[in-house]
Amino acid sequence: MKVLVPTAVDGLDALPDAEVVRFDAAEAIPTEHRDADVLVGWGIGDDRLAEAARTLPRLRLVQLLSAGSDAALAAGFAPGVAICSGRTLHDRPVAEHALALVLAAARRLHTLVRAQLEHRWASELGGVQPEPSPGVFTTLRDARVTIWGYGSIGSTLAPHLQALGARVTGAATTARREGDVEVVDRDALPTLLESTDVLVMILPATDATRHALDADLLARLPRHAWVVNVGRGATVDEAALVAALEDGALGGAALDVTEVEPLPATSPLWDRDDVILTPHAAGGRPLGAAALVERTVRALADGAPLTNLVQVVGD
Repeated sequence: MKVLVPTAVDGLDALPDAEVVRFDAAEAIPTEHRDADVLVGWGIGDDRLAEAARTLPRLRLVQLLSAGSDAALAAGFAPGVAICSGRTLHDRPVAEHALALVLAAARRLHTLVRAQLEHRWASELGGVQPEPSPGVFTTLRDARVTIWGYGSIGSTLAPHLQALGARVTGAATTARREGDVEVVDRDALPTLLESTDVLVMILPATDATRHALDADLLARLPRHAWVVNVGRGATVDEAALVAALEDGALGGAALDVTEVEPLPATSPLWDRDDVILTPHAAGGRPLGAAALVERTVRALADGAPLTNLVQVVGD
């Protein structure tokens, strides 16, 4: 079995009973290796994925190291090719980044950085402060945090928020209880948002989630609430978000993902002092990738169920 592995992936120079071939994800896959059975997807652009779909006729498996699988599903792989995600590989890095964004919003780090660049002592944020601060999100103590897209990343993030005093509720397709976190379904979400201080978005990009956070749901949030998105940019109606910020209907937004990436220089989000932007930096560090790939390749060889199977093309 031949396994194609991008050079950016560490720890995958050898796999039991498989030939590992390293390739540059920015270049076309060499002709002599287009008989590969498995493609490990990491750092491969959409055009290169589509090229791989056209030029790898023997491919049986695409093992992604990303949590999202939207690009691979759209690449046009042949019927019968299994697409597996990197679910769980990014739980800790993304949860850590989401926590950092929430705390940055609460402690106004974006405002303090701007003041530092201006050589301005931000006295409005120093010294004696009211507690609680009316109409402003300033702390996770007793804050009501909703995590929309409550999966493995959300369940990793929740205990960190709770440790700092937040009251966490999840939102997902199915209502349930996970440990001490109540998870509500989509029907209950609008009412939940009315008492939410911070909405953390960790939704995947699918047809069903496009602009899931629209003008109607944004209007449900309190005026002091913050929106934090570490999922996919397409899940937020960006025009509606900008309008809500311009109207003072939201406290702010901390976005690691945007509808178009890189965010165009003309976007009004860049210049808003109530917006924190990071360049799709929450992930980028798949932890345990080598073990996942080895497990999936072994399962493929044995005809066993594949870990993190998203879809077999054509099914």
